[in-house]
Amino acid sequence: MSTTEVKFAKESRIGKKPIPVPAGVKIEIGETDIEITGPKGKLVSPIPAGIEIKEEASSLRLRAATGQERAAHGLARALLANAIKGVTDGFSRELDIVGVGYKVEQKGSKLVMALGYSHLVEFVPPPSIEIKVERKPKPGLNQYQTTLIVSGIDKQEVGQVCANLRNLRRPDAYKGKGVRYADETLRLKPGKSAK
Repeated sequence: MSTTEVKFAKESRIGKKPIPVPAGVKIEIGETDIEITGPKGKLVSPIPAGIEIKEEASSLRLRAATGQERAAHGLARALLANAIKGVTDGFSRELDIVGVGYKVEQKGSKLVMALGYSHLVEFVPPPSIEIKVERKPKPGLNQYQTTLIVSGIDKQEVGQVCANLRNLRRPDAYKGKGVRYADETLRLKPGKSAK
C-alpha cells in the first residue's frame, strides 16, 4: 500500500478574507513580523511560519501553505486586522463598579479604589492604556457607583487590563457587588430566607 502526501486544498474561511487598509496607515512587511503605523500609534504583529502576506491596492491578503501552517491562517489574519483597527480607531471596554460605599478616585494615571476591603486598592495601568472614570445612567443596576472606560490601541492589552481590574473585586454571587463588565450578565443566587 503506497502512502501519498495529503494536501489541504481549502483555505481558512477567515484567513482568506482581504483586510482593508484605511488611508493614513503605513504597512512595513518584514520576515517574521509586520509593522503597522497609524494616527493613534504603532503596533507590530507577528507573521507565523508558512504565512505569506501580499499588499494590494488598499488591502492585505494572507495565503497559507498546505499542512500545519493552515492552522495559523485565520489567527494571523485576525491579529493583523485587530492591529490595523487599533492604530486607526483604537479599542475600549467599560467596567461598572457596583456596591454601597465602593468608589474610585483618579490621581493622574493611577486609580485609588475603595472596594469593601480594610484598605484602599491602588491600580497603575500600563503607559499605553488610558482609563477614564465616569458616572453614567444605569436604570436597571442596583447600587451602581461609577464606570471605568479602558481604552488603548492593543486589543489584547485592553482586555488584560480589564481582567486585572475585575479580579480586584469579582462580582458577588448574591448581590452582584464588585467590578463587572458593563455588558456582563450575572446570574445571582437567591439569598437564604428567614423562617
